[in-house]
Amino acid sequence: MQFDARPLSEPVDQQTARVFASTLRERFPFARRGTLSIAGIVIPVVMFIFSLPLLAIGIGALILNPPPMGLIFTLMSVAMIAGGVLILVKRGDSAADQYRLDRFAAANGMRFHPGYDDPQLPGVLFTVGRDRQSSQLVRGEEPRFVEFGNFRYTTGSGKSEQTHRWGYIAVRLDAPLPNIVLDAEGNNGLFGSNLPVRLDKRQRLSLEGEFDQYFSLYCPQGYETDALYLFTPDIMQRFMNRAAQLDVEIVDDWLFFYSGSPLSTLDADRWRWEFSVVGAMLDKIDRWSRWRDERLRIASTSPVSGVQPALADAPLLRPPEGVAEPGRRLKRRRFTWFVVVLIAIVVVNVVASAVIAGS
Repeated sequence: MQFDARPLSEPVDQQTARVFASTLRERFPFARRGTLSIAGIVIPVVMFIFSLPLLAIGIGALILNPPPMGLIFTLMSVAMIAGGVLILVKRGDSAADQYRLDRFAAANGMRFHPGYDDPQLPGVLFTVGRDRQSSQLVRGEEPRFVEFGNFRYTTGSGKSEQTHRWGYIAVRLDAPLPNIVLDAEGNNGLFGSNLPVRLDKRQRLSLEGEFDQYFSLYCPQGYETDALYLFTPDIMQRFMNRAAQLDVEIVDDWLFFYSGSPLSTLDADRWRWEFSVVGAMLDKIDRWSRWRDERLRIASTSPVSGVQPALADAPLLRPPEGVAEPGRRLKRRRFTWFVVVLIAIVVVNVVASAVIAGS
């Protein structure tokens, strides 16, 4: 994969960035609303309009009356003006960043896209939370489709509302494969996996060598042999050497790499590493297209009850592309009341012990 990082750091004229931002809607009519919204202009204008009377009231109060009321109104108006200016500056910086990424994509034989609301991708990352948005997409078509991007979603509400930000790389495969997840050990937190879902532990498969020190591999039950076919020692070595800090998922005909931090940035070194990750995998995953699910052949040759098969019907020598139902999605860990009751018992015991000790 060619790599030219110069557009990421080249100076951008603000007028050029503004013109580029104004043409995004025409170039990408179905792009996500957040990137192309006029709210970045409307909100500062509204803030300026409301800040002016506040400023007048504050100055008048300072002249006619002693603080604190005049000072409070003045500070409020100044804060609103500063906030409006900050939004405008940030919007300008965002336009310049997108312009740089657009030039970077073109210099490397790729294309830029501002992103989508609720991107229709099958990975576990794209099925949780609400207000799901992808952004800063850099896409290539050769030798196969690859998309580098950032992703965000929201969980909770009120004081517990939280926005989660990720980076991802999506690689299109030649054929559907079983749903397999590599949970990287190197990016796990205090409470285990950083993935937004919890997978059933009964699906974990231990592989040979040092691979288990870098990844926990999950595959559908009954597909252990298929996982061993896909993850040969040379492929495992590539993952350990290049992608040890990334979670990985194979689902349908996609290969995803997930990061807890943005992957589409202006950091040239980060892009160089990302290109090396994809480049190291491309020549190894070609053999995956030869995989076939034997369960589909069995299903297609099973006689229908009450129907005599024709003598001319030849047996299916090679299964068609696809994955049987049991292998399409991993099972997630179910919520059980047993865990809640156990936690409640522990909490009650701790509180009771503290009360007894205090008395």
